[in-house]
Amino acid sequence: MKLISQDFKEGDKLPWRQVFNGMGYDGDNISPHLAWDDVPAGTKSFVVTSYDPDAPTGSGWWHWVVINLPADTRVLPQGAGSGLAQLPEPARETWTDFGKPGYGGAAPPKGESHRYIFTVYALDVETLDVGDTASGAMVGFNVHFHALGSASITAMFN
Repeated sequence: MKLISQDFKEGDKLPWRQVFNGMGYDGDNISPHLAWDDVPAGTKSFVVTSYDPDAPTGSGWWHWVVINLPADTRVLPQGAGSGLAQLPEPARETWTDFGKPGYGGAAPPKGESHRYIFTVYALDVETLDVGDTASGAMVGFNVHFHALGSASITAMFN
């Protein structure tokens, strides 16, 4: 699989539009455009996540978790996780480490450089059996058993 964004390239600094509005930042908090192709045969749905492994928590920080994207989905437009564009049915967002569903942008402690890893997973099931308040870790645990393939793109922010 291959994952790209019109908003940034691999290793770029995350644009201000994708930075959190809060925690000392005044970004636009808009989820980025993401598109993927070269999907494995047998794909029945997708999961998209955004994760910061550098957060000073001991377990990283989940910034965005989208589950149950239909198998024919190949793009999430900018703003799909921010209420500015619609997610395709029956997709839904589960809770992030901000304590609610939806996209939460970059917000590292001042002076620290963090990685923001956006990943799309192709799954062999149409839906994941997790509740609306499932954490990124719970979704990841379930993805582990159903992933046919994945692709990631990483941006930096400091």
